[in-house]
Amino acid sequence: MPWWSWLIIWGALVLALLGMLAFFAVWLFRKLMAAGREVSALAEKAEVLQRRSDELRDPAFHSAVFADLGELQAQREQGRSDRAYARQARRDARVRRGKLLTNADPTQFSHLTKRT
Repeated sequence: MPWWSWLIIWGALVLALLGMLAFFAVWLFRKLMAAGREVSALAEKAEVLQRRSDELRDPAFHSAVFADLGELQAQREQGRSDRAYARQARRDARVRRGKLLTNADPTQFSHLTKRT
């Protein structure tokens, strides 16, 4: 083989290497940019979660030992009445659903009994 064929072979190899390096550099750059966008979105979501957790944080504990007896009785009665109201609302909703089921018009389901 003549000496110039070696120059052509090595030149082609060097160009292929440079092309491959450029391709992987662009590929890596795109991956890094996408990762950066995801990190910024994650930081925004973490900030929202932090604000929500601050809003949902339990209030400071205050011992009932030193509280006024009248206030404690009033709070207890208020809690009882709230629970009773919620129980009654659930019961009313159950009764309403039951009445809808028992008073359903059977003709609206006649298409299910037809034989084809």
